[in-house]
Amino acid sequence: MHRQPWHDAAEALLLPLLALIGALLMFGLWVWLGGHDPVQACTLLFTGAFGDAFSWQNTLQRSAPLMLTALCVALPARAGLTIIGGEGALVLGGLACAGLPYAVHLPGNSLGTAALLLAAAIAGGAWIALAGALRQYRGVNETISSLLLGYIAIALFKHLVEGPMRDPASLNKPSTLPLSEPLRIGSIGAWDLLGDVHWGLAFGLALCLAGSVWLGRSTHGFATRVVGGNARAARLVGLPAHRLIITACALGGAAAGLAGGIEVAAVHTAANASLIAGLGYAGILVSFVARHNPLAVIPVAILFGGFGAAGSLLQRRMGLPDASVQVLLGFAFVLILAGEALRGRLLPFPILAMRPLLRAKPA
Repeated sequence: MHRQPWHDAAEALLLPLLALIGALLMFGLWVWLGGHDPVQACTLLFTGAFGDAFSWQNTLQRSAPLMLTALCVALPARAGLTIIGGEGALVLGGLACAGLPYAVHLPGNSLGTAALLLAAAIAGGAWIALAGALRQYRGVNETISSLLLGYIAIALFKHLVEGPMRDPASLNKPSTLPLSEPLRIGSIGAWDLLGDVHWGLAFGLALCLAGSVWLGRSTHGFATRVVGGNARAARLVGLPAHRLIITACALGGAAAGLAGGIEVAAVHTAANASLIAGLGYAGILVSFVARHNPLAVIPVAILFGGFGAAGSLLQRRMGLPDASVQVLLGFAFVLILAGEALRGRLLPFPILAMRPLLRAKPA
């Protein structure tokens, strides 16, 4: 049967939704097998994420880096690459942010803060662009190379933070020198709902919107999507496939690097092991659930940021480990990947296939 134009849009919404519902059901079963009430667990999950103003603040705070690390997957994916090394770009971005004051004297104002964030974005962009260049010029699989580059970035981060850049005052937890107060990013504080939410949320929202406009409204973004659809055909019509793909990787890596810089400047105030929290890996899940759509990344990041915020509530009220939420995210990721097998098959439903027969006129 001929597929209608709305079929793809409906599947893009239904497949992630069904995967999330399935993940919640599997999470409830896992909780029940552990001797706990699954209904109470799911209720607390959403209460801890969106139950009151404090929960919303915690959720939005956690969703900001997820938006940026998801872009590290989504933008290269629209160019045809599967990049999963956002964690490496994030930690190098945080390292660059914390390390720039070691190299140059920065003014204690917004220009100094902008320089820190720019350094973070450049570090992350260059790291992921390297994975794109290896793919285009050496034929190295970008999924494997970006993952291995992530491990290298984490090893480099630990070496510098625990060695040459270590603050002598950081005894139990090796850290770099803390950023001076004028260089840090403060909270938005415009409304009660956003009282403790830092400006990283604004960066995440702005870059998701910018990514959507770039892909959907610009010539360069359209060319990137053409390359992602069929790189060989794109080269035949004269599109610079190598440059477009590496640019998409650099932009995605810059977003993840910026996430690391914001985490240092707004949350940790220094680069330390707390930065290696799996935000880059969580961004992979957010991007896949959002089907690599920068606009859809926003609500998905808020949802998963809320799940992360609710982990402590599950621990306090039910005695579940704080990392129980990671089990839920794991279920969701597996089901999202499995759901790709249904792409193009979920719709039309049997009743839709019968519609032409119902409309047929008798001979």
